[in-house]
Amino acid sequence: MGTATRRSIARISPVPLLSIGVDIGGTKVAAGVVDEAGEILDHWQEPTPSHSPKAVEDAIVRAVEHLRKRYRVEAVGIGAAGWVDNDQAVVRFSPHLAWRSEPLKARLSGRIDLPLIVDNDANAAAWAEYRYGAGRGSSVMVCLTLGTGIGGGLVIGGKLFRGAYGMAGEWGHMISVPNGHWCECGNRGCWEQYASGNALVRDARALARTNSPTAYRLLEIVGGDPNNISGPDVTAAAISGEPTSMELLTDVGTWLGQGIANLSAALDPEVVVIGGGVSAAGDLLLQPAQRAFSRTLTGRGFREEARLVLAHFGNDAGLIGAADLARHAMIEPPDSAQFGFWPRRRRKRRLRKRRPRRESAF
Repeated sequence: MGTATRRSIARISPVPLLSIGVDIGGTKVAAGVVDEAGEILDHWQEPTPSHSPKAVEDAIVRAVEHLRKRYRVEAVGIGAAGWVDNDQAVVRFSPHLAWRSEPLKARLSGRIDLPLIVDNDANAAAWAEYRYGAGRGSSVMVCLTLGTGIGGGLVIGGKLFRGAYGMAGEWGHMISVPNGHWCECGNRGCWEQYASGNALVRDARALARTNSPTAYRLLEIVGGDPNNISGPDVTAAAISGEPTSMELLTDVGTWLGQGIANLSAALDPEVVVIGGGVSAAGDLLLQPAQRAFSRTLTGRGFREEARLVLAHFGNDAGLIGAADLARHAMIEPPDSAQFGFWPRRRRKRRLRKRRPRRESAF
């Protein structure tokens, strides 16, 4: 083969691998076609039908079928709001959905004829922020997704840390207030009951029901019915300068910063990326979180502090990360250390007997 021929072959770029990421949260199913640069080429969204696992499965299949009509995709990644086992196949439990030991991968594989993986939605979001976003290149990155609850993901040395059984990163269910508010997980006083979208809405509605004059503007926004108050309502009001909404976000941010200080005592991260729907409040959330974090961090004044930053991808991080994890599951061997999301197999080392060295005759 001549030099010219070799050069012409080298100039031929490979066909880009497109994959679909599906992010299943407590309130919505979002899906998108994602390329190798982390760009979303097409998007689909509908409310989460949380009343049955079959209904959620149908919503996933609808999203994938819709997106495949226009694009040739090679794999599907599912980011599920729940505890996913280390085989990336079974959702053991979901506090906000009806999954209980749900074999989600097996059920979907029978309906979607593409390579498919299932992972925790916050793991997927963390991977997107590490690969393409606010945590890119960091040595130890914690990612928090503030939505219906608090999801968490951890990337150490370029590897997504999933724990021995796939359940790592469920920091939203650490106990912050003993005997506090009941949580959907069955415990009381979980962190996410004080620093999530649900916490923001609960407190806003409770205040509005008192008919306090401080809640007048919020009630006006929702037509006078406290039950109509949503997280985006409170966030939008706070951004516009409404004092009560700003105070409610400050409370959530303070709880958030205190929890991050606890995580830093255990993990000593370089950066903490804060995403999810509540992060749309921007500095109204981040500034009180930063103050509480710096005030309660153990060893403060004598150690480096993690950087607290807003997520680059916002609500899209989960589907971008799920798509990227699915793509690399296709092109990387199962024991690859680069991406770190496959369980590693331990290999027994064989000890070889050394032969005695021969003395040289010269």
